[in-house]
Amino acid sequence: MTANGEPGANSDESSLNTLPLPDIRTSPMPNGNSNSSHKSSTVIESQPKRRVSIIADPPMIGGASGGAAGYDNLAYEQNPRRKISQTSTHSHTEIGPARRRSILKEPSLHTNDNESDRGSTHSYENYRQSALDVLNAKYQGHQHQPPQSQDGANYVEDSWIYTFCLKCRGEEPSESWEPSFWQKVFPYPLCPTFRTFSRLIVLILIGLLLWIVAFVIIGDTAAPGGQLFSLVVLTVAANFGGYIISLTTLPRLIGMLLVGILFQNVGWVDLEGDFSKVTGHLRKFALTIILTRAGLEMEPEAFKKVYKTILKLGIVPWIVEAAVMTVMSHYLLDLPWMWGCLLGSIIAAISPAVVVPCLFRLRTKGYGVVKGIPTLVVAVAGVDDALSVAIFGIISTIMFSDKGVGYQIAQAPVCILGGLAFGVIWGSIARIFPEKGDAYVVPLRTLMLFAGNLVAIYGSEELGFEGLGPLGVVFSSFVSNLFWCKDGWDVDDNPVSTAFEIFWMIFEPILFGLTGATIKIDELDSHTVSIGAACIFAGVVIRIFITAGIAVGDRLNTKEKFFVGLSWMAKATVQAALGPVALKNLGSDATAEERKWAEIVQTVCVFSIVLTAPLGAILISITGTRMLKKTKQPQILTGWRRSHRPSIRDISIIDEEEEREDPETPRDKETDDNTQSNAHLTNLSYTANK
Repeated sequence: MTANGEPGANSDESSLNTLPLPDIRTSPMPNGNSNSSHKSSTVIESQPKRRVSIIADPPMIGGASGGAAGYDNLAYEQNPRRKISQTSTHSHTEIGPARRRSILKEPSLHTNDNESDRGSTHSYENYRQSALDVLNAKYQGHQHQPPQSQDGANYVEDSWIYTFCLKCRGEEPSESWEPSFWQKVFPYPLCPTFRTFSRLIVLILIGLLLWIVAFVIIGDTAAPGGQLFSLVVLTVAANFGGYIISLTTLPRLIGMLLVGILFQNVGWVDLEGDFSKVTGHLRKFALTIILTRAGLEMEPEAFKKVYKTILKLGIVPWIVEAAVMTVMSHYLLDLPWMWGCLLGSIIAAISPAVVVPCLFRLRTKGYGVVKGIPTLVVAVAGVDDALSVAIFGIISTIMFSDKGVGYQIAQAPVCILGGLAFGVIWGSIARIFPEKGDAYVVPLRTLMLFAGNLVAIYGSEELGFEGLGPLGVVFSSFVSNLFWCKDGWDVDDNPVSTAFEIFWMIFEPILFGLTGATIKIDELDSHTVSIGAACIFAGVVIRIFITAGIAVGDRLNTKEKFFVGLSWMAKATVQAALGPVALKNLGSDATAEERKWAEIVQTVCVFSIVLTAPLGAILISITGTRMLKKTKQPQILTGWRRSHRPSIRDISIIDEEEEREDPETPRDKETDDNTQSNAHLTNLSYTANK
């Protein structure tokens, strides 16, 4: 049909290109009793959650130039005075950047654009679709005719196995080479890409070669059935278990801990005896990495501005929770006061390994960004860990030392002042050596900081001031980071922090696998488990209310205060590193009662991870979207951030499904007027006359 209603020689496709487009300012809305001559009617439903304001200028019908420009709506996109919404940043006198294809467009009317769209997709999308077409055709028994992706049923893509496999896949940074037969035999995403497969083969070969070398050097311990071999198998299995759990968005450490418990109770691992010395050293290495990362991820400039809030919310709730655990464990678990204090200092610690991934998922969606709540929670978690480890070291030294009262009284001031002095000295040395322009400055700084912090941990233990080392590690990392930032490095992109992130990827499955392997289910006391769980949750609940109560003058409303308290309930890293230490510190002359107390401490620490880590992750994810305000605007905030993750400064949220007006965005009168003038245009329809 032509625009005049006369039959034309061209097909329906050509007639679509000559459809008259009405002027939305003057064209009346067709009513339901339209003339019978209107053979077709295309209705574009309004999107209730997408507000588009168009000023009352005559629309420009796009011609060849409009099509070349690539705009998706030719009637409106050529208007240079169009402003999209209240939060649009481009001028009324400019044409903004080309947007993605509009959801107001009817795809069935523009079949000519599909080919160009396909050409811009990621490389693996092309071969994925061809492979899936073959699978769908085989499933339907029509290999000579691929199934229709829109009208016909796409059985493979609609299946649960496809959804699950696609969830396991990630974006590749570059195009992947693969043999020509690969997609025919291993279609994506039901099978791994050739790049993933080849990476797995390389890792297996490296592990096999290293095992051969270790077996030749060490002997039977590295052979199958030996303790070193069992540790390696436990680490690999814990890593795999963490990956499986991560598919549910829960923290990886939950899967690692469960794998350790499984291996111990099935009898697949035995790490006791002389090999316990090796596991003890591995725990100290993991603890050093945890504290080093905590110091490196503190932003010095932000600390100057919010240090009062950080210290208030980090120290006071910690003291309250530790005190609650001390009192309840003394009266309900029959622990002596010193053992109760030791348990309280461990349990009161927060786990960044649980808190940080959940908070950064919320931050990327814009929740709590305006007030910097994610950075506040992460900052307090780092301070909290340093405080827990230092107090634990002081109490442990007093408990297991046979020296006089003066020595015990000197523990606290010596550890605090000594840790601060070590941090300043070693951090200053790390600024000068190596020289900042050295080609190998990153690996040299990484190794130097790591070696110095290990010396602090082991040296303080040898000197009898066990709390000095952890504080020295945090202070030295913080001071080093301070000087490196002055030399031009950015906290959000610190290569030394990235190196320690890699170290943690190696030691995380070792730490949590070993911690899980300390639990023997058949030897557990039901009374200890139940009362210990009650003590844990009592301390957590009281801490939440204390946090909400003291967060006065911090620009947080009631919901945000309780969310901050909820986010600090998860336990994991410090509990895994320090829980078994008391039992290891007992000498051969320890009494049976002392061993019982140490086992209670270890059991409560492990179950604090099992109970609070998954619950904390779930509550942060659920309550964050309900208790925190969401913003669409990129915000510039100061605070502490995880160095290797996206910065708060780079967040730009435009979520059409959850879009709302940002309360901090000033109103635009011109856009308001345009929105009101077009409010009656809820449905746009136009017809083709035959």
